[in-house]
Amino acid sequence: MAKNKKVSPAKLWVEGARLRTLPLAIAPVLIGWGAAASVQSFKLPLAILALAVALFLQIGVNYANDYSDGVRGTDEFRVGPLRLTGSKSVRPELVKYVAFAFFGLAALAGLAIVLITGFWWLLAVGAAAIVAAWFYTGGKSPYGYAGLGEIAVFLFFGLVATMGTAYIQLGYFDPNSLFGGAAIGLFAAAVLMINNIRDIDQDVLAGKRTLAVKVGKKWAKAYYFAMIWLPFAILLPFPFLYPATFFAWLSIFLVLPATLIASTAKTPRELILVLKLTSFAALTFGVFFGYGLAVVNFAL
Repeated sequence: MAKNKKVSPAKLWVEGARLRTLPLAIAPVLIGWGAAASVQSFKLPLAILALAVALFLQIGVNYANDYSDGVRGTDEFRVGPLRLTGSKSVRPELVKYVAFAFFGLAALAGLAIVLITGFWWLLAVGAAAIVAAWFYTGGKSPYGYAGLGEIAVFLFFGLVATMGTAYIQLGYFDPNSLFGGAAIGLFAAAVLMINNIRDIDQDVLAGKRTLAVKVGKKWAKAYYFAMIWLPFAILLPFPFLYPATFFAWLSIFLVLPATLIASTAKTPRELILVLKLTSFAALTFGVFFGYGLAVVNFAL
């Protein structure tokens, strides 16, 4: 159960934003940037707006989860850092309003994209992303409590973010953004999986039926290992067409220790380290995969 240690409000708000998850918002956008640049269609204003949408949405969902888990009482069983709502340090309504404020900022950035591009159907995609962000742990039947979180993360912080970033600049769906989005979506799902493995015992007590809870710790780790290694299978042919994407293999130096630690971890602290390694592996992969696509038209 989480202990109510004395923590400054500012630190709690920073913790609530869960900054270690932000690489998962940045990485797919970088690959989308690279896909657009690979055909010389990179448009800086749209690229920045896509990054803003991703970051605001990620921070919004983090605060929304803090609120929803807190009011449900799920965080009463936490062994990790204190949460704003669960620690009773902040009024729950305020956390919810801040989550909605970030969703609003994401919506405004998305609306700007639509006004610039004229792709009005993207409004439906943006609305779906915000609804998915809220109902992950919010509402009467949150899908995150039913073992569907990894699928949603793969879709929205993998395929949708990457392909959407490329599409608004290209005007068509690019296959490189599809494969890159699948790879980075697997990393994002892996981060959620290892987080849920860390919390598996507490989630059982709280009645939170994550995928890790449903399949058990042994199979959950097997899924995690598949999620962090499959991106390299996707990467395998790319250096033959885009030589600089070879540098995305550097992320393996983060995936290897994450694999070793996760396979023998006995404590939540070890799994928090695995979570951080996986998150930064995703960012490293995204940076160099996107870079490798972007420089194809330039001398290496």
